[in-house]
Amino acid sequence: MRRVAAPPAVHCLSSADSSVQVIMADSGSSEEVAVIGNTDITSTESENNLINTMVERGSALLRKMEISVAEAEKRTGKNTVNMQETYTVYLIEVRPAETVPDGGTPAAPDTLWRRYSEFELLRTYLLVTYPYVIVPPLPEKRAEFVWHKLSADNLDPDFVERRRVGLENFLLRVASHPVLSNDEIFFLFLTEEKGWREAVLETGFQDKVDSRLKSLNATFRVKNPDKRFTALKQYSDELNTVISQLLRVRARVADRLYGVYKVHGNYGRVFSEWSAIEKEMGDGLQSAGHHMDTYAASIDDILEEEEHYADQLKEYLYYTDAVRSVCKKHELMQYELEMACQDLAYKKQQKEELVSGTVRVFSLKGMTSKLFGQESPEQRESRLAALDENIQEGEEAVLAKNSECKEFVRTAWGDIERFKEQKDRDLREALISFAIMQIGMCKKGIQVWSNAKECFNKM
Repeated sequence: MRRVAAPPAVHCLSSADSSVQVIMADSGSSEEVAVIGNTDITSTESENNLINTMVERGSALLRKMEISVAEAEKRTGKNTVNMQETYTVYLIEVRPAETVPDGGTPAAPDTLWRRYSEFELLRTYLLVTYPYVIVPPLPEKRAEFVWHKLSADNLDPDFVERRRVGLENFLLRVASHPVLSNDEIFFLFLTEEKGWREAVLETGFQDKVDSRLKSLNATFRVKNPDKRFTALKQYSDELNTVISQLLRVRARVADRLYGVYKVHGNYGRVFSEWSAIEKEMGDGLQSAGHHMDTYAASIDDILEEEEHYADQLKEYLYYTDAVRSVCKKHELMQYELEMACQDLAYKKQQKEELVSGTVRVFSLKGMTSKLFGQESPEQRESRLAALDENIQEGEEAVLAKNSECKEFVRTAWGDIERFKEQKDRDLREALISFAIMQIGMCKKGIQVWSNAKECFNKM
């Protein structure tokens, strides 16, 4: 990953002066453009296209262990309110990433079962503990953007299988992250089935959670928002809209495609029935009908494969929420910095008024002085000493908030640059693979009709 230049320092009430612009997709980069010469793909290549290849295998954790979500299992039990429920658990397998000698037996993996809610708890912990990190998203809890023949039931076997793949991808994303992969709680999640939840709660991360109302207020009350994060948030909103539209279009196209393929099934039925009343043309019609039936039956596998590509797009649909979370956290920190600066300025004004004996604005103390006379020298000195102490505390608070904000910007922007490179590479690979799949699908359609043509020619 290329080194990112450190962003400029954030000074009190001066972030609006930032002139850095956010460019999320480096369209003018000098990267080599992928040229597809051969559009025929083998079954192995097709399988590889379904795997998200952007996981950084060079991370320290992934060099030490192999992580997978091997299978899913449906269970029935009682929930927290003592009611019977059916739920799904996922088997996490972890084994040492060591070279096995020829003829040797690989080490048996350590295994444990986790519910989806435990994955949610882990991600919430990571969001709170690492507010400057774009935390990888979880796969959808319930099916969205589906074509009408696909079940939206979260216990549907096909949906559970895709969610299993998504949960494995989430673990690999976290394990490949330079910061998240070193978290002790994450390691316990992978290795300790019992006691993990208690370990998470003992961290006290829930006490650090900022209320939504506080974050919302910060959004509307920040006077000098950082232009970089404002642009990033706007980009995230636009990316969310674009991917949502793309997924909806894909679902509509899948419905139409399903209908087209099933029409070929009708062709097959008609040709087969026709062949029964023809003597000389019967064999040709029967063969053509067989090709049509085979083509119609392939649509379920094709659309299931499409769903895997759609899941890759959905991952970045949910990534946009993680990006916005980082932006909101920065807004909140900027708001707290501005409030600290405002409080310090007020205290300095109070001291100036006390020293000069003039009151610039109406105040209760000023009215009290007029009604009951001026303070004694001892009272005045006492107030000055208290103000000096408050001003010193305010200056220290501003310095601390300023330093915290600068450090947040530095670490967050480094992770944002890492995410940008990951996003560009992932989406480019997913869209190219999707295009190759569509080309291959169209070639199969042409081949079916070419075969039917040969059948008709031989009649």
